[in-house]
Amino acid sequence: MKPTTADLKKSRELFYFQDPTLIPVTYKIGDKKYVGIPKEFNPKAERRIIDANIVMYFVTAKTPEGLELRIEYKQYKDFPVFEWTFYITNKSDKNSPQITEFKVFDSVIKGENPVLLHGNGDNFREDGFSWWRDEVKSEPIVKHPLMWDGNSCMGANPYMRLIFDGFLVNIAIGWSAAWQSEISKEEDGARVVIGQKKFNAYLKPNETVRTPSITFLVADGNDEIKIGNLWRSFYFAHIIPRQNGRPLQPKTTFAHRNIGGYVEQTGATEKNQLDALNSMAQRGYKPDIFWIDAGWFPCDKQFAPHTSDYWKSGVGNLYTDPERFPNTMAPIGERCKELGVEFLTWSESERVHINTSTYKEHPEYLLYKKGEPGTWLTDNNLFNLANPEACDWLIDTLDDFIKTNKITIYRQDFNYQPMPYWDENQEENREGILENLHIQGLYRFWDTLVERNPEIWIDNCAMGGRRNDIELMRRSVPLHYTDMAYGKHPIKQAQYRQMFEWIPYFRSSAMAWDQPDGTYKPSYTSLVEEFAFLTVMTAPVFTPRITVDVTDQELEMVIAYRDIWRESAEISLAGDYYPLTLCRRSDEDWYAAQFDDAEHLRGCVHFIRNILCEQEKITVKMHVDKENLNKRYHFVDRFTNEEFDKMGYELNEGFTYSCPKRSGTLMIYTVE
Repeated sequence: MKPTTADLKKSRELFYFQDPTLIPVTYKIGDKKYVGIPKEFNPKAERRIIDANIVMYFVTAKTPEGLELRIEYKQYKDFPVFEWTFYITNKSDKNSPQITEFKVFDSVIKGENPVLLHGNGDNFREDGFSWWRDEVKSEPIVKHPLMWDGNSCMGANPYMRLIFDGFLVNIAIGWSAAWQSEISKEEDGARVVIGQKKFNAYLKPNETVRTPSITFLVADGNDEIKIGNLWRSFYFAHIIPRQNGRPLQPKTTFAHRNIGGYVEQTGATEKNQLDALNSMAQRGYKPDIFWIDAGWFPCDKQFAPHTSDYWKSGVGNLYTDPERFPNTMAPIGERCKELGVEFLTWSESERVHINTSTYKEHPEYLLYKKGEPGTWLTDNNLFNLANPEACDWLIDTLDDFIKTNKITIYRQDFNYQPMPYWDENQEENREGILENLHIQGLYRFWDTLVERNPEIWIDNCAMGGRRNDIELMRRSVPLHYTDMAYGKHPIKQAQYRQMFEWIPYFRSSAMAWDQPDGTYKPSYTSLVEEFAFLTVMTAPVFTPRITVDVTDQELEMVIAYRDIWRESAEISLAGDYYPLTLCRRSDEDWYAAQFDDAEHLRGCVHFIRNILCEQEKITVKMHVDKENLNKRYHFVDRFTNEEFDKMGYELNEGFTYSCPKRSGTLMIYTVE
């Protein structure tokens, strides 16, 4: 969706500061609080044209205490978007005064009757990905991730929307740890205060701290579907990582795992991985991505190989198991390249288990938690990316690992809660500094890996989707956006509702856990059946749950549904998103969604009748552009091959579909 002149104008009214020193960052140095960069600090502004659509302003100044202030302020000309980040560096040769109230935004967005749309992120429960609407009142609405955790999407969503009479503002907070927002009613609008939740620290010489980044997207009017599609278009144009100069395209994945009763990839060997890859290719199934997950490293044999403790015991061994991979994983990476398949390999470099090589060889690079031996918090340690020397070592180690093993997709997981380690190891009067420096180190780590290996892209996982804030989404995509309800369809449908609107490139697995009585029983075994495939249609990345012993008949079905999926996924990545039903997490409901690619005069409609839904048919009002109301829409039901025509005005008035319980379809249409 393209913005209107009114959208661009409204965004400039709200967030274009002709004098960049007026950007509403706030900070307190000692006892004195500042808003923006006052003239007494002699600010200087440099304007740079990044490309035809992006202008950057760099505003710098220096305080009497020797602190260098820097704001990086970005204006997009092709979207109604403004964003910025604020940095402070101690350029003196002594410790700075205490810095507090360090915020990226503290100001009033002027407008009437503000309402806040906000969510709970991915909280490792089935009620994750939930959203609420609250009237903004004088008592602030305070949002932040769960503080015992420290991951940006755990218990609170760093994406939110302010709804005013006549316009809307999407807000994205870019901080991969504990951010906080406070939103309250003032006479002429809503006061918004955003920053790192805990920061009260002095800076040592040459030390730099930064705020979260803030991104505002504005839409004129009160159409929330419109602003959702403006955000999607902005995301695909400016956020999603590129591959060969273009946004990532639809992908399928395949992994040969849980071999011989060994959990995850702890039973993987050079031979069985190559055999699986070659066997599937010879049988006519070549995935876009071949995936080796956790367990390629040496593990502690005191743990049973069929338990998760086995692979977790090896986290911190940043090298392949020489017994199982005598030539490293390079032969697998080379074979993938020959086949035209991308090679994805998992790592969890920020967590270090006791008795691993990193734990033994570089204890100075770790943060520890005191406690009883044998507990989760004491058996695992946080790799301290706040330490520049440690960060450099990790960059060099992972760079060598990527090159040696011919990896094209670097997957980083984070099954961890970092906040207890930052809290316990902080120095006096330095609250929040370890968190701040660690997150800066994380960004430098990933940025440098891609700079050194420009052919790779990054898959971001943190026990699912616990670190999917916009700063990491600029650098990665979430191929595993949650650890919850892979095969529980109504929960999955609610998750889709958020992902398609806010983080529209993600992966879904063709899984179905439902039982005939409507209950669910989690199962991770192979499943090849129509309904499982139906549930993933339109997801940009698709994993069929198949193993190397899949039958020829099953493989033929996988290939057929993969082709249907790819067609619909291409449309979902190119088109606007129109949810046609509510997603109430109920097996008694229908699910329907439409993607409309206006530029190419095509689209698709996805229907699912859940297992306990008694309503035999559903009528939905499809989106039709005004100029297409009198045009013919030609439909092909890709599950039945039925073809039919409808006029645009008929679809706009109401389109009716029926099917049995636990079924549905995917229809592709072209506008003629």
